[in-house]
Amino acid sequence: MLLKTGKREMLFLESPPHFLFFTGKGGVGKTSIACATAVHLATEGKRVLLVSTDPASNVGQVFGLSIGNRITVISLVPGLYALEIDPQAAAQAYRDRIVGPVRGVLPESVVRGIEEQLSGACTTEIAAFDEFTALLVGSDATAEFDHIIFDTAPTGHTIRLLQLPGAWSGFLEAGTGNASCLGPLAGLEKQRLQYRAAVEALTDSSRTRLVLVARAQSTTLREAARTHEELAAIGLSQQYLIINGVLPADELEHDPLTEAIITREQMALASIPEALKALPRDEVALKPFNLVGLDALRRLFDTDHQAPVDADLQLDSIVAPGLSELVDDIAADGHGLVMLMGKGGVGKTTLAAAVAVELAHRGLPVHLTTSDPAAHLAETLAGTMDNLTVSRIDPHEVTERYRQSILETKGAQLDAKGRALLEEDLRSPCTEEIAVFQAFSHIIREAGKKYVVMDTAPTGHTLLLLDATGSYHRDVVRQMGQTKAHFTTPMMQLQDPKQTKVLLVTLAETTPILEAANLQADLRRAGIEPWAWVINNSVAAASPRSALLRQRARNERREIDAVALQHARRYAVVPLMEAEPIGVQRLLDLSQHDLEKV
Repeated sequence: MLLKTGKREMLFLESPPHFLFFTGKGGVGKTSIACATAVHLATEGKRVLLVSTDPASNVGQVFGLSIGNRITVISLVPGLYALEIDPQAAAQAYRDRIVGPVRGVLPESVVRGIEEQLSGACTTEIAAFDEFTALLVGSDATAEFDHIIFDTAPTGHTIRLLQLPGAWSGFLEAGTGNASCLGPLAGLEKQRLQYRAAVEALTDSSRTRLVLVARAQSTTLREAARTHEELAAIGLSQQYLIINGVLPADELEHDPLTEAIITREQMALASIPEALKALPRDEVALKPFNLVGLDALRRLFDTDHQAPVDADLQLDSIVAPGLSELVDDIAADGHGLVMLMGKGGVGKTTLAAAVAVELAHRGLPVHLTTSDPAAHLAETLAGTMDNLTVSRIDPHEVTERYRQSILETKGAQLDAKGRALLEEDLRSPCTEEIAVFQAFSHIIREAGKKYVVMDTAPTGHTLLLLDATGSYHRDVVRQMGQTKAHFTTPMMQLQDPKQTKVLLVTLAETTPILEAANLQADLRRAGIEPWAWVINNSVAAASPRSALLRQRARNERREIDAVALQHARRYAVVPLMEAEPIGVQRLLDLSQHDLEKV
């Protein structure tokens, strides 16, 4: 049965297969779409398992309950169950499975060595990946479900996840090297078969459908096109497209902001990338309510019964610190690392570029960089300026550079057989984690002489990178502790507020703020104190006249107050702009916008 929305039906739900994957750039609404789909299918009488593979999952927040790393009944929706793959919990269980049988059998020094070998981000990724592939292959726990719906991490992380079955399968098929991060060699045959079966499930169009979720924005549509091509290349051929959050044309009402947004969205849709034109496509309208709770999810696809909007709603102007006030304090230090972190889609790339451009505009030397595999700094800047250099930690590039470095140093002293074994070991997907961490550490060191502004990957991926940083720090402390020599690790620099300022970026919406608060707690546990919060793309700060946007603005006021009064030591609010903030001048306009004059 097709899901009806107004006078048309959702194409992506026509004869849905067993597996449905929802992916796309952060902030496009994957979780809301996936949750609404799961509710719909369960309401149709199907048994549905909703799985989040995002290390920073918020599925539980959407339903208003705690889910975690176990299959949980969603009691309000008969037939619906949910599971959040928790990378840290999966990694601990994975380590326990491997270390448990040898504890008390092997010497304690050997056991400690195994534990240390399994302490890094690579093990965390592989453990979560094992749980993911087990769901694809099937088990007694999942056999009862008619549909398994995957709410995935933002694009870059998801592409890596979906490529891993083939990557690990190929590594094991060819491998004679050290596959230590997979566990004891005796277990490799089971994993080999599991990964091969996962590849077959992903590439079988009768079992798997990929739904690309995007916004009516050029950047997200271009990323959707790239994702389409990359995943089609590894065999995920059955793909659909959803354009989410489209502002209805009947909201124009002589409002310059609304008119600018609608014009921008229609232009983006008119010039949709060629690669996406042939895909079956659905559009979901922007709603005046937050997509939290069962009632909101049931109304997400419904165009006939919108929530009532108060056309006479009046709002006071927002008076709050702007981004320029934060930059004033940052500029007073003369140099340092500025890291922008947060949920995907909250605008980290734009705000990182705006901070960097404002600092460079003041005559300060700035290196703007990103650790996000899907970031587009060059497109955001759309030009150059004095005092500003731009780079990107490209996983493929830094991994190849790392491989060559190891071969030229460690490999130079090996015979042909030893070198072949080393080359095989360096083909492990774990090598990428090490290479990215090394590049990240190198950039951190630059902040001692200039400003380094870093646009980070979405929350979950960034936490894995910080996990690698923490593992390296503990290893150095252990090795250097007896020598009493002076040393500084990247983690020590991140923990030093004189050297590093972390800006948590969020939207004035319930779920992004909850996720930012959780990220703040994670950072504090790692000894990193966030310096400020930035609330981006605020409708309330833009003083809209559209009834729908005024309703959303009213919802925002409560969230802005929560940040100001409960979560942040200091904060800034950045309004939703009429012109998309692309290019140096518009980025300057964004950073210098004064809310007290709105």
